[in-house]
Amino acid sequence: MTEIQQASVEQASSHKDNPQGHLDQETSLDHASRAPRETHKGDSAPSSQKKPFVKWGLMATILIMVIGCGVYWWLTRYDVSTDDAFTAGRAVTIAPHVSGYVVSLEVNDNQFVHKGQVLLRIDPRDYQANYDNAKALLEQAQSQYFASQYSFLVAQKAFPGRLKLAQSQVEAAKAQLFKTQTDYKRQHSIARPATTQQDIDYSKAALDSAKAQLMQAEAQVMIDEPVKANIGNSQSQVSQQKGSLSAAQAQLALTNLNLEWTVVRAPHDGWVSRRNVEQGSFVNTGQALLSIVEPEVWVIANYKETQITHIRPGQKVTIKVDAYPFLKLEGHVDSLQLGTGATFSAFPPENATGNYVKIVQRVPVKILIDKGLDPKLPLALGLSVVPTVDTSTTPK
Repeated sequence: MTEIQQASVEQASSHKDNPQGHLDQETSLDHASRAPRETHKGDSAPSSQKKPFVKWGLMATILIMVIGCGVYWWLTRYDVSTDDAFTAGRAVTIAPHVSGYVVSLEVNDNQFVHKGQVLLRIDPRDYQANYDNAKALLEQAQSQYFASQYSFLVAQKAFPGRLKLAQSQVEAAKAQLFKTQTDYKRQHSIARPATTQQDIDYSKAALDSAKAQLMQAEAQVMIDEPVKANIGNSQSQVSQQKGSLSAAQAQLALTNLNLEWTVVRAPHDGWVSRRNVEQGSFVNTGQALLSIVEPEVWVIANYKETQITHIRPGQKVTIKVDAYPFLKLEGHVDSLQLGTGATFSAFPPENATGNYVKIVQRVPVKILIDKGLDPKLPLALGLSVVPTVDTSTTPK
């Protein structure tokens, strides 16, 4: 028998001989199994002591948040803000006064130009020819005007002189008629043997001729008698030629303008935008070639109708630009549009027909920027901004 087998037999015999010892062993094992559970209950006591601290910390955090919200509301209670706002400015469309081929293009996209700077040139040869023709017509009109003036001066002397000449011819005709009448009477009063038939016939012919001359002289007097009318007619010729001269001068001025308009210049400072013309293109009068955006920029903020209750012109405004978050712009309210955006839209709502649904309207507010702009970062038109109006400030 081995030692292991022998030990087992001894242990079995000991159990039989001493059952109480067996029970003691089981009791010791039960205590050993319960010992860890008792130790665990002892460890949970500190965690229960920590609960009041967590509770008070949570309450303190909530209190701080409530106080912070109250302070924020107090500091911003007069601020009215909207994100429905955009930059705006003046964009002038450049169109030519005359048509023709573009022979020179002097600017490029997004280039900054100054007032009076040449943008492009149109072929000027046709307009130069029209200018030369108008200049020649003006010289001709000037000559005709001067000639009419000289004619008027002559008429002031000539027509009264013609009337006097006609009147003197009437007197001469009357004298001649008297002479022929006397000869005619003499020829018919003397005895036939003392004269001849030829002399009688001559006296008769001379009398008839004198009568005709008198009638002719009287007719000439009637023709030359309206001296004032004739002088007035001459004066009207002067006025007519003066009008022709003015028309020729206007035509020359127009052709000169057309010639000058072949050079298209910038009307003011700004940036070239939306250029849709190239060298060699044929352009028509009034055709949109490009736009120039002026440096001045402002903000159009579309506030809800419930937000404009206390907004007044002159109130201070802080502006944030989405494109440049580091810019801190300051401005003031310039004006409020006297009409909602829907009223001035292409198709305004017709609330008198159909079912009506109330929608909060928006009123455009113009805001001018006073300071904060960076010349190196010009604001493009249409950028999104967030203006905040301080309604507590006193309007200017």
